[in-house]
Amino acid sequence: MNMSKETYKKYADARAPKSPLGKDCLHAFLVGGLICCLGQGLNDVYTKLCGLPKEDAGTLTAATLVLVAAILTGLGVFDRLAKFAGAGTLVPITGFANAVASPAIDAKSEGLILGVGAKIFSVAGPVLLYGTLAGSLYGVVYWVVTRVQGMS
Repeated sequence: MNMSKETYKKYADARAPKSPLGKDCLHAFLVGGLICCLGQGLNDVYTKLCGLPKEDAGTLTAATLVLVAAILTGLGVFDRLAKFAGAGTLVPITGFANAVASPAIDAKSEGLILGVGAKIFSVAGPVLLYGTLAGSLYGVVYWVVTRVQGMS
């Protein structure tokens, strides 16, 4: 059967399941908001109840969220939550923890070095690489611009 690209696109679009966009957005909003509220609650506990300085509480909050997300990933809970909430679980710190923990868990049968060690950053690695590269380039541009402005 020969079809043009346009005909095939119409055919595929007609048979593709429709996504409940409103419901998906609501789930993402609620779960992402709950994760953020959890982070704020942890931060408040660390500053007000534990008496930590604001900067230390922020660091401990981030570390706690990473730990919780990694544990939930290992238990398979994070994946079920992500199926329900979609992008709501990608609140940066928890999404990053999941992106690091998932490949490590999948590769553990291949050993610590060739499995976990080699594949732990297979998803997060490009984000780290290009984020660092973009930050470095921005720093160089900023440095050049401030030098040029200082000369005038």
